[in-house]
Amino acid sequence: MITILQITPSYKPAYIYGGPTRSISKLCEELLNSNFNVKVLTTTANGENELPVETEKVLKVDNVDVQYFKRLTKDHTHFSPTLLWQLVKQIKAAQKEPSNKLLVHIHSWWNIVSLSALMISRWYQVPVLLSTRGMLTAYTYNNRHVMYKTLIHKYLGRKLLENVCIHATTTKEASDIRRLSVQYKRLYVIPNIVNIPPIQHAVSFHTLSPSGIDLLFLSRIEEKKGLFALFAALSTLTLPWTLTIAGTGDFQYIQQLKKLTEVLRINHRINWLGEVDDINKFVLLRKSDFLILPSFNENFANVVVESLAVGTPVIVSSEVGLADYILKNDIGWVTKTNPAELMNCIRLAANDHKKRAYIKREAPRIIKKDYDPKIIILRYIKMYEQILSHGS
Repeated sequence: MITILQITPSYKPAYIYGGPTRSISKLCEELLNSNFNVKVLTTTANGENELPVETEKVLKVDNVDVQYFKRLTKDHTHFSPTLLWQLVKQIKAAQKEPSNKLLVHIHSWWNIVSLSALMISRWYQVPVLLSTRGMLTAYTYNNRHVMYKTLIHKYLGRKLLENVCIHATTTKEASDIRRLSVQYKRLYVIPNIVNIPPIQHAVSFHTLSPSGIDLLFLSRIEEKKGLFALFAALSTLTLPWTLTIAGTGDFQYIQQLKKLTEVLRINHRINWLGEVDDINKFVLLRKSDFLILPSFNENFANVVVESLAVGTPVIVSSEVGLADYILKNDIGWVTKTNPAELMNCIRLAANDHKKRAYIKREAPRIIKKDYDPKIIILRYIKMYEQILSHGS
C-alpha cells in the first residue's frame, strides 16, 4: 500500500487563500481514483479566523480523509504542535509495516508547518516532495519579513532542501527556484489540476457596446496582483470600459484600492463583487470580454486556465507563470506591469476582433487537450513512483 500524506497549512473550504487551496484539494481528489491512499494533515487556518470544523478527527471532505488541527499562531506561520505530532505518529505507524510505502508531500514554504514537517520527515528518512506554491522565488523572498526569510534560508531552509524533490507548476516557477541557487535532489514541473467545465458552443462577443469592454479581475486581492498598476492604466484608457473585481483580501488594503479609484475618478466604472462561488465564477468568466491579471508575481494562475476553458481571452503580465503558454498558443495577450504598456495592451486586445473570435472558438479545445485532469494526474502518479523508487 502506498500512502501519500499531504501536509498543507490550509485546506478547503479555506478559499480565502485562493488558487493553492483549490489546487491542493483537486490533486487529492483526483488521486483517490488511483491506487494511492491519500491523507491530508492541515490546520484550521482561514485568514485571521479559523475554520468551523471538528479538529483532530478524520473527516471526509469530498471523499478525502482530512484532519484539521488548531494553530497557535496566525498567518503566515500557522504553528500547530498537534499537527506535527500527528505527522510523527503517521510516519512511525507506516514504518512498522514493511509493505507500506509512505511519501510526504508538503505544500508551501516559509511557514512553521512546512519547515517543521520537512525537518521531521528528513529525520525519519521518509521520501519528501515539496510543492513550493510560488513561495520560493526572488519576489517572495524579498517581499515582507525579509530578515526572517533570510535567516531561515541561511541557517535552516537551504540545508533542508538539499535532499528533497521539488515540484514546480510552470517552467517559470522552476526557473525562479533555480535562480535562488537552491540545492535540491530533483525538480519536477507539472501543472496544477484545474476544474475544466464542459465545452459549450462559443458565444459571439460584441465589438464595442455602449458600455465598452467588460474586464474581469478574478483572484485574491493582494499587493502582488498589480491592481494599483491596472487602475493607473485604466485611468488613461480612452476606450469605454467596466471592470468587475471578484475576490477577497485584507480589508485595509481593499480600502486603499477603493480610495485610489476615487482619486483617479474611475470608481464609477468598477464593480466590487467580493468572493464568488465556483458556479458564479464561470458565469462571470463567460460573460466577460477579458480576464485580466497584471500580477507582479504568479507561479501558475488557475483562473487563466478556467477563463480560456470557456473561451474568454486573457490579458496577463509577463510575470504570470502561464504567460509563455499563452504566447505559444496565441490565446491571449502578455504585457509588462507598468501602467503605460498595460493600457496599450488592453487597447490593442480590445480592437483585435479577429484574434478575440479565434480565442473564443479555439481556446476551450486547446485547454481541454492540454489540461485534461485524467492526463495530468498520471504525471503526478509517475512523479510519486519515481521518488519512492529512489527512496529518501
